[in-house]
Amino acid sequence: MNILIMGAPGTGKGTMSQLIKEHYDVVHVSTGDMLRQAVENKTTLGLKVQEYMSAGALVPDEVIHNIILERLAKDDIKKGFLFDGYPRTVKQAIDLDEILGKLNMNIDCIINLDVDVEILKERITGRRTCRNCKEIYHIKNMPPKVEGTCDLCGGELITREDDTLEALMKRLDEYYASTKPVIDYYEKTGLVHNIDGGRDANEVFEDIKAILGGK
Repeated sequence: MNILIMGAPGTGKGTMSQLIKEHYDVVHVSTGDMLRQAVENKTTLGLKVQEYMSAGALVPDEVIHNIILERLAKDDIKKGFLFDGYPRTVKQAIDLDEILGKLNMNIDCIINLDVDVEILKERITGRRTCRNCKEIYHIKNMPPKVEGTCDLCGGELITREDDTLEALMKRLDEYYASTKPVIDYYEKTGLVHNIDGGRDANEVFEDIKAILGGK
């Protein structure tokens, strides 16, 4: 089963991706992880990625395209994959179609998480991250046992720079300008399922299971 999960920042893509991965035993494909691994392994593509990253530049779609092609050609992908937050642009969606065509693969389902902006604001601005172990909490939905202190390691809980209202609104502007058109691009395939992601995570996942099938 090959799945794309999409949605604006804070809609719960990471949480749902983990649940889908565990429940359906698919490979969670992260472009960020692939880029970092290519750099660590010092592959030919990894060296190119390092050049762009060292210069503070965005990695071009062409390089990402080739890294994804290499990843999807590996044997473990045969049991299915899950892309979280990719493609981010229509150009990347067209590239992904080309890659899948070369590998005789298809996308089976596209989950689009839709959450009201006011809920996104509450989710993002209430998020706290452990400075040490990076465990994530929420002051309302998942507070630590001791305010400001991580349950796991006792580290200080901080608000990340991108968890402010100003940062959220900037990311949302970027999402609606670049990524929302990707949903429109895929709508014609009949594979897009829009889900209300503003509810409890268990409720959202039950809806996803109803779409993907299985117990």
